[in-house]
Amino acid sequence: MKNKFLLAGAIAGALAVALGAFGAHGLKPHLDEYQVRIYEKGVDYQFYHALALLAVGMLTGGDGDSRWLIRAGWLFIFGIIGFSGSLYLLACRDLLFFPVNWAGPVTPLGGIGLLGGWSALWLGIRKKNNG
Repeated sequence: MKNKFLLAGAIAGALAVALGAFGAHGLKPHLDEYQVRIYEKGVDYQFYHALALLAVGMLTGGDGDSRWLIRAGWLFIFGIIGFSGSLYLLACRDLLFFPVNWAGPVTPLGGIGLLGGWSALWLGIRKKNNG
């Protein structure tokens, strides 16, 4: 399980760099200031949680009882997709050929996933430290 979260963190980080560059150089001329801020918020949160996934991957190694850490990793993945992914869609809604109104309610669900990931990470570290 450790390598899956390290891999997911590395992929999420690389995608954040690529999406950030694409937003700054390819999308910025086509988005208004508000849309650019939404897009950049998605990139920022994807970066933060890519690092969190790397931490989860490093912490899950070596012991047999990492249930909370594993849950944290999956919640971070869900949160990145839900939160950042929906922000990307909402920021680019005028450029897409399909409706993305459904993405608005997904954003807070992704945020709940991120909050759950941090809570599970806290519980996993606590359990790991208390033996």
